[in-house]
Amino acid sequence: MIGEQMIRFVADLYPICRSITGDGVRQTLAKVGERIPLQIHEVPTGTQVFDWTVPREWNIRDAWIKDPHGRKIVDFQHLNLHVLNYSVPVHKKVSLAPLKEHLFTLPDQPGLVPYRTSYYKEAWGFCMAHHQWLSLEEGEYEVCIDSTLEDGSLTYGECFLKGETEREVLISCHVCHPSLCNDNLSGLAVCTFLAEELARASRRLSYRFLFIPGTIGSITWLARNDSSRMTNRITAGLVAANLGDPGHFHYKKTRQGDAEIDRAVLQVLRGEEHGVEDFVPFGYDERQYSSPGFNLPVGSLTRTPYGRYPEYHTSADNLDFIQSASLEASLQTYLSVMKVLEGNRRYLNLNPKCEPQLGRRGLYRTIGGDDSGRQRELALLWVLNLSDGEHGLLDIAE
Repeated sequence: MIGEQMIRFVADLYPICRSITGDGVRQTLAKVGERIPLQIHEVPTGTQVFDWTVPREWNIRDAWIKDPHGRKIVDFQHLNLHVLNYSVPVHKKVSLAPLKEHLFTLPDQPGLVPYRTSYYKEAWGFCMAHHQWLSLEEGEYEVCIDSTLEDGSLTYGECFLKGETEREVLISCHVCHPSLCNDNLSGLAVCTFLAEELARASRRLSYRFLFIPGTIGSITWLARNDSSRMTNRITAGLVAANLGDPGHFHYKKTRQGDAEIDRAVLQVLRGEEHGVEDFVPFGYDERQYSSPGFNLPVGSLTRTPYGRYPEYHTSADNLDFIQSASLEASLQTYLSVMKVLEGNRRYLNLNPKCEPQLGRRGLYRTIGGDDSGRQRELALLWVLNLSDGEHGLLDIAE
């Protein structure tokens, strides 16, 4: 049932045209805020965030191309991927040759519309299927992009769930993509439903959920919290994306490579097919959290990684591509990781000098001589042996 609820949640968000700024992000966060307590932050255009600057705010109302016969052949209202994200406004007539300089297609996937952006260089453009591009006839075309690019703000959402301790787990997802389901409405849905579940549970750890535009969002959050103690409290973290496809799980390790979150994820994934790779400074927002000046223990837990499935950043990443069973299994996997983190305490054996006599407590065989039950007994002995105040339950499990 949860998987079906998540699908409906994604379907509700799917039509919204999101970007790194603008009303699409606000509309999305408003719907998230209907399910979890969400604090909305607005960071003004021009704010310096380390080596970056918060850009001008982009909004769009409509866009289209009309062919020489006056027929709309590209329509933003039908598919918001048709517009180069962050396109400046334009309304003019052009011939075919100069128009093609502003068109983006996928020759290797001629039936699909690509997703393209131009955040930090002013441009305008359209995306279309390559087979449609091939059929364009000579003549005069009318193009219109009814958008605005002006001073405003960058918007992000933050949900904080306080636990018994100040130790924080950071869960981050990007909310900047338009109508793309796996990348990353699936991550947004998993984070929202995960926060709902954790809000109802007793918590030893605190949890901070970030719903942010990719790259510039995490940089902005880190810059705004650089001088506080907040980042020092983060002891584990995950970046959530690509969690609705049918592929097996894939984990990208933290920069440290052996942090508690690395070990917790791999413990949960043990026994099922999965992929693992070391940290590289490219990908999603884990590369910002893991930059040398912060070096936070944040990994990325996905299904099929970005760029490794043919639907990635195309119109095929739609509601038909993701699966309710995959979303639900992703949520349960994230919950299992959190359960491991919650339970990874260090225990102290109060009878540490030699083994206690387990047999008279009904925990050890009274008749020996064979291997029956030895694995179970060895597990008990490891628990006792490693309950020395220095090793945690993860050490014992491993």
